[in-house]
This record gives sequence, C-alpha cells and structure tokens, in this order.
Amino acid sequence: MPSQYTLGSHTFSSRLIIGTGKYESFQQNLACIEASGAEMVTVALRRVDTQAPKGQGIFDVIRPDRFQILPNTAGCYNAEDAVTTARMGRALLETDLVKLEVIGDERTLFPDVGATIEAARVLIDEGFTVLPYVTDDPVACQKLAALGCAAVMPLGAPIGSGMGIRNAANLRIILETVEVPVIVDAGVGTASDAAVAMELGCTAVLMNTGIAHAKDPVRMARAMRLATESGRLAYEAGRMPRRLYASASSPLDGIAQF
Repeated sequence: MPSQYTLGSHTFSSRLIIGTGKYESFQQNLACIEASGAEMVTVALRRVDTQAPKGQGIFDVIRPDRFQILPNTAGCYNAEDAVTTARMGRALLETDLVKLEVIGDERTLFPDVGATIEAARVLIDEGFTVLPYVTDDPVACQKLAALGCAAVMPLGAPIGSGMGIRNAANLRIILETVEVPVIVDAGVGTASDAAVAMELGCTAVLMNTGIAHAKDPVRMARAMRLATESGRLAYEAGRMPRRLYASASSPLDGIAQF
C-alpha cells in the first residue's frame, strides 16, 4: 500500500496533484486525472466560469464528491486579492485548503515572496490550511513553514516551462531545513522530472502543463503516475552510495585461481 501523508487534517495516498487548465475540455481533464490516480485537483478560482450552463461547469465534470478540490489564488498580484480569493474558495467549496499564489512578475510568473508571506500570515490566522507556491529559496520556505503553513511548494522551474528540476541543490537544502511536506510545484515537463523530485525526498508533485500539452495527455498522465510512484519507492528504498571508481558486482573473495 502506498505510504500516506497529511496536509493539515487531510490525508492522501497519491503523491501526484493535477491542475485543471489548458486542457481541450473538462472531459479530457477528467480522463487525465483518472489516469494519474490523483486524489487532489487544484482549480484557479478566478478562472472558473460561474455562468456556465447547468451540467457544463468544471465542478459538474470534476466533482468535489470524487476529488479533493484545492482552490488556488492564481492570477492574484497582491496579498489582499489572494486573501479575498481564498475566502471565496472556502465559501464555495467548504474546504480549509488553499494553494496560495501571489505573482510578482507577469512575464516569468515568479511569486512575490514578501506578499506571499503577508497573505499566508492572514490566512493561517483565519484557520486555512495554507500551501504556498514559492521560489526554491530555502530561507523563504523556512519562514513560511515557521508561520504555520501545512507545506511549502517551491517551483522546479518557471510555470509552464517544462524545464524540469533546475536547482536540485536548493531543494535538498529545503528538504533538510523544513519539517513540513515539500511539494514541487511548476516546471515538470516529463516523467523523469517527476521521478527526480520524488527521489530527492519531496512529498508530492503538482503539475498541469506537462500533461495538458503532451501529444497524448492521458498517456502522459499515466506516465507521471508511474514516475511519481517509482521515484517515491526509490527514495524509501535508499539509493546506493555514489563512487568515483568501479566496484565489481561479484565479490573477489574466494575467486578461483588458474
């Protein structure tokens, strides 16, 4: 049975979290979620069409009674807007979970760390289970964890870039210096990227574009599931030490002499 992890009062087995943007349809998105085995799905509240005809809205297809919906504050550029959006998500979905995003640069979509910390402080005081999207900065992650965030979500690479894990060294430092789950968020482009994140010891991976923009999104979703599971299993198994020189696979003691 896969090992579980907790975020606040919520427990999960799947270590793959899926987004809901850039798909051809909600039905394609649902097929990818099912193929991925994800239990939690993140939705950008500011991009939800509240005027969609009955039966055609996102929550009619990706139903909250099947999946844990993780509302996110994507599209917010200051702490006040992010807090307001989080409150809307709690009222709409009756969940304390929020993926906190406060964007600081429109071109790179890098987060505004100061505003993220400001918003996190308010939301934690209001009882939210806060999962902040943040740069791969160990100090920022330490500050957010100290505030009481349920996890930290450092980027692997810029959102939608597909460049993979660009700074494994920083992720290692984050993993060593915070006591909350570390979830890689953004930049994963293919299955090997997800495996790297998990082999480092990350708790989970959140991705969207890597699946949605694949030539075959459903097959890629399954590949991401397998990579996440195998990466976690390899981490739990413990890899062999790296060596500079060769080491014979067969023992040399007792070898026959001719």
